[in-house]
Amino acid sequence: MANRITIVGAGLVGSLWAVLLRKRGLDVTIFEKRTDPRLSHAEAGRSINLVITSRGVNALDKAGLLQKALELAVPVHGRMIHPKAGDLVYQPYGKESERNLSISRSALNQFLIDEAERGGAKIHFQHSLEDIDFKNKTMTFTGGVGNSEKHSYEVLFGTDGAGSAVRKQMARQNLTNETTEWLPADYKELFLPAPNALDKKALHIWPRGSHMMMALANVDGSFTMTLYLPKSRRPVSFENTKSPKDVENLFKNEFPDAIAWMPHYIEDFEKNPQGALGTVRCTSWVHGGSVALMGDAAHAIVPFFGQGMNSGFEDCTNLLAILDRTSGRWPQALAEYEQIQRPNANAIAEMAIENWYEMSEKVADPQFQLRKKIEGLLEKNFPALFKSRYGMVTYTLIPYHLVQQAGRLQDQVLAELMNGVHSPDEVSLEKAESVLKKTYEPFLKQHGL
Repeated sequence: MANRITIVGAGLVGSLWAVLLRKRGLDVTIFEKRTDPRLSHAEAGRSINLVITSRGVNALDKAGLLQKALELAVPVHGRMIHPKAGDLVYQPYGKESERNLSISRSALNQFLIDEAERGGAKIHFQHSLEDIDFKNKTMTFTGGVGNSEKHSYEVLFGTDGAGSAVRKQMARQNLTNETTEWLPADYKELFLPAPNALDKKALHIWPRGSHMMMALANVDGSFTMTLYLPKSRRPVSFENTKSPKDVENLFKNEFPDAIAWMPHYIEDFEKNPQGALGTVRCTSWVHGGSVALMGDAAHAIVPFFGQGMNSGFEDCTNLLAILDRTSGRWPQALAEYEQIQRPNANAIAEMAIENWYEMSEKVADPQFQLRKKIEGLLEKNFPALFKSRYGMVTYTLIPYHLVQQAGRLQDQVLAELMNGVHSPDEVSLEKAESVLKKTYEPFLKQHGL
């Protein structure tokens, strides 16, 4: 078993992977192109707040870091919908005990880097990857002062995000093909300071069809706001929101209830960068039994299921389990890792795109709200037979590709139960049980769920 591990990218997945590998006694070196994020604010304005869900909780627990991470997080129990007109609508995620954990990306990254270093990983910042000689297992980096350095590796992991330099080197040398599918909307980070009247235990959504705004709480009571607008070709778009007056009109027309709590929204809009949202896929994640891509480098997704980081963390825990099964044989483990994780990555990528349309267009729709209430009714009365697709993604470790298949069957169940129904009280529990046993139970038994 190779004992010398090289990681390119000290982001969330790379730094957690270093912690997990160091706990097994492996020698770990990380190269990161950024300056040390603990010493700068280079990521300011680009931090869509994260949610830690079951897969992230599992990974942090295996790393022995869960309790410390919880101190950085705010529990979130449901969605609070802010319609243009009318009362707020609250949609709980699931059971009262089920919640997501809102956390600052930068705070979590800094914490994980600290823990990686504390565990004995060596981290070299300001090292930009320029070339990989896969045959001779050497890498060339440009340092912070422009000098060139060569480093050798035994096993190399690319955890350097959606723009992965490791992946691009693989693509340049015809070892993989990469594609990026861009969402027709971009985002801007805004800020809502404390104190404010927003419920800290809810994800707040202002759904407006082709555009929306979201808010997640920080530990100090402030909220990180994320504004999503079409890039162009729509009346409400980044293309048509250029001047301070445009921004003011946008908020007065679309998000008037937020203005009172956001004293600097115009300045935030002007100074923070406009971020793109894409789904990255590549035809091969591994090469030669000694190179592998993980997290966003292999399968970046849009953020609307809150699973980008969680799926990357699950890459780590699943690969560790595979490594145990293969007695530490890296070539066999990496091949099996790709075979297992690729269907999961494809499934959550598709579900995340679907969730964009759900959150921006459907959450305020009465039929969608009725569906959510009936889902809750089924979960309460038939817990052994039904858990919503959202609940399976967020609160279980069921593989994403099975969740996706289950979700399609749930669509059939709910369509049948909602036919001619205007209230959850009108749903016959006898009929619900019959439909679940006919349509859904065989799938659960087939997969041992």
